[in-house]
Amino acid sequence: QFKLIVENSENPVAPGLQVTAFVEYYPENEKDLEDRLLLLIEDDIVDIPLLGLIPCCCLEIQSEINFGAVVANSKIISKEICIANHGSSSGTFKISYDGIVLLNIEPTSGAVEPKSIKKFKVDICTDVPRIIKEVIKVELEGHGCTEVWIKAVVVEQVLKVLGVSRGNILECINFGPVYFGSSKTEQVSLYNESPECMDWVAVLEDDAVGGEMGTDLQRSADAGLQDLSLTHTIKDVDVSTLILCTPDQGTLLPYEKSLVTLCFSPKKFKRDFGVNDSSLRQDYVLFLRFEAVGNKDGYLQALTNHPRHTELALTGSGLPVMLTFNPGPVIKFIDCFLGEQTQVLCTLKNESESLPVTFSFRKTANFNISPQKGKIKKKSAKDVIFSFSPHQIGTLKVKQVVDIIGTGVEENNLQLLKTKSFHQIYLSFIGVCKSKRKNILFKINPGITPVISNATGQFVADGAGQCIDTAPVAILKSTQTQIHTHQINRNCKDDAFIAFPNDRAASIRPSEWNKKYRTIFTKTERYNYIDPEFSYTECEQLSKEAHKEYYTEFISSLRQCRLQKDAARQFHIYNNSVNIGLKPAEGLMSPKISITDFHTEKLQFKMLPLDENCLLTSRKLAEIGSKSSVKEIQSGLSAVPSSTQEKEDCNLTLTSKQLHQILIGPSTMDFGDVCVYSTTARKLHIINNLLVHIWIQIEIEIDELQQTSPLSQVVPPLTKTHIPIVFETNTLGMFKRSFTYTINNQHHGHVLVIAKAVSVELELSARELILNPVPGYLAGTEFRTTVSVYNPRNYPAEFTWKPIITGGRTAFSIQPAKGSVEAYRDLECEVVWHPGFNSPEVGEFNLCVRKGNTIKLKCFAKVTHHT
Repeated sequence: QFKLIVENSENPVAPGLQVTAFVEYYPENEKDLEDRLLLLIEDDIVDIPLLGLIPCCCLEIQSEINFGAVVANSKIISKEICIANHGSSSGTFKISYDGIVLLNIEPTSGAVEPKSIKKFKVDICTDVPRIIKEVIKVELEGHGCTEVWIKAVVVEQVLKVLGVSRGNILECINFGPVYFGSSKTEQVSLYNESPECMDWVAVLEDDAVGGEMGTDLQRSADAGLQDLSLTHTIKDVDVSTLILCTPDQGTLLPYEKSLVTLCFSPKKFKRDFGVNDSSLRQDYVLFLRFEAVGNKDGYLQALTNHPRHTELALTGSGLPVMLTFNPGPVIKFIDCFLGEQTQVLCTLKNESESLPVTFSFRKTANFNISPQKGKIKKKSAKDVIFSFSPHQIGTLKVKQVVDIIGTGVEENNLQLLKTKSFHQIYLSFIGVCKSKRKNILFKINPGITPVISNATGQFVADGAGQCIDTAPVAILKSTQTQIHTHQINRNCKDDAFIAFPNDRAASIRPSEWNKKYRTIFTKTERYNYIDPEFSYTECEQLSKEAHKEYYTEFISSLRQCRLQKDAARQFHIYNNSVNIGLKPAEGLMSPKISITDFHTEKLQFKMLPLDENCLLTSRKLAEIGSKSSVKEIQSGLSAVPSSTQEKEDCNLTLTSKQLHQILIGPSTMDFGDVCVYSTTARKLHIINNLLVHIWIQIEIEIDELQQTSPLSQVVPPLTKTHIPIVFETNTLGMFKRSFTYTINNQHHGHVLVIAKAVSVELELSARELILNPVPGYLAGTEFRTTVSVYNPRNYPAEFTWKPIITGGRTAFSIQPAKGSVEAYRDLECEVVWHPGFNSPEVGEFNLCVRKGNTIKLKCFAKVTHHT
């Protein structure tokens, strides 16, 4: 079967030349052949083996597919298996699987071309945590049956709260006692113990069972029941201001840890009716849960077996500052004279049994305090000396401010603690400074007798004392007096100064050139000497005025800038969704509330749209969710954003906190038993609790869900709607598939659809019937009874009653003999026994359902025989 074709040359082959020979192989049967070719080269013999092989396939498949660790999030995941053909002819394969874990394997058979690869896909469902270790059998042509292992580990998506230093699991954080107005921080570590990324958000449960807010847990139960005034107050308190969390949302990579700072800032609740509760403590027990962002089936009342959140208890106590002053708060100093000093010893006592107190006295004129600042341990005291050193005469009443220093946090950075004054105590200092008596000296006044003098006018009281180093100058306007005014100067109206007779010593000083001086008697303009060596020139005077104007404008601009910064600071404080930049109740009068209003009016928590910087609370989410649920829209929604506002909103990238307020579900949609060729719909609820529009787009590539419509909707703010998911199949068996959806073309989610495709079926109310005679019946009267035919499926079922005749005849009949039962309905059928000679008292019927089941019904006629 081998043939050699060659032309032998008679002449030797010269160097550099060649001779070509062809070997042809013509197989006559499917069998591999082996031969050899002898090549004679002068005295040498070269043996060339010849092999003739029949074309065949060589299929190869990998022995294992490992999905690895995946999260149990009810998602269908797939992997491909490759079958390689290294042979020269195509080969066939066939796949078989008897288990129930693997959802879909396709294709299950086929052929692989030579020198090519064929892929088939295996699907698994991550609905419950488990270890998947399944085997599928693959029959390869030429290799027989090969086993391929499918392995996967489906785990829960676990979010743990760990301690920062030790790494242990935390269930509770005790902040301990903290002064009202101050803050205390603790740090925890969030750990994503799962193989996939996780978007998380913190939610404060302010309505959880077991939570306490503002209650003194150290008091007896009777005392707590008697004091119920705090109950009305805490309903309007925003709990998110007591517990701060930063960050309160984020994304964790697989097996990643993130540091979270918790801040406890207790605030005192004022009780009703003006009760003095300055010495009462307030205990807090709150629960903070860290939840994975996704479908919230619990809210939508769907099936959920594994909650994806971790709860952390937060406990702490708010204490008032209990610093007493003895003497105090009004401190009176002994009267003293100017330049003297009096002291008062005051004892500061810290009445708190839990916390020390740090105080600082503000500086006050005429009073000194030593030490000015300090720290007092719990249940301890410290002496402070108050000194009164007056610098002016009279009764001095001063409000002394005592700052209580503690730790607080920055508004934008909770991890940065700063020392600040969180509480003030006011003391009243009262001191009297008396003036010293002066010895009045009299001296002879040789000049003009003043208005105030003694009886003779010869002696004048000289009380100037220490003020003898200044020369008298003109201090009165000359136009304001007419004493001895000369006649020619009666009509002078200029703004001149009057010169006293004894101001000659000051008249030669450098003076301003634009001021005029007149004598006190005649109002005659007096010569005013200007020394050119000391006085300003005209240019210097203009330059001085220009400088004065420049600095006046500069100081004015600084003041304007300071006022603008203060206004911006005030605006930032009140720039929130509640105050919208306006100072609350500015210029408004408070309404008058009577005592009866506290009993008749129920204070309700008024909820406004959530601020992005505010911590989410369960009560706020429930309040917004109730508003959105009321406003349900079933039709008329846009498929794509049309208006400018909708386009702007639907292009937003939502945060984890915002995604947490969008409810789409249930995440697992179980249709139950569904008849083939029937159409069943379930609602996919969409609740938008945001203040912006969102755009929902559904991507369905499954044939059984192709009837679903609409696949795109723009949901307005605070609105609830739904999309009907339509399921229709022609194949019997279990169905598990998932489809995906997107929010604003950016954020993805999925929904698992579960259904069991079954055939139509009917049920009977009884499998055996006994037909009793009616009392007082006559001979030959028919026996009658009824049997109910029930359709538990979602598709109409056609049926036919077929009697089972064993003895050649039957005395039973059923009406109607055939018909149809609507979905979830029943039908009454009447069974009649016809008595007669030798009529059989037992009969059987088959209830035959078209393309469905068959049920046997036995009938017995209970006949009483008379003798």
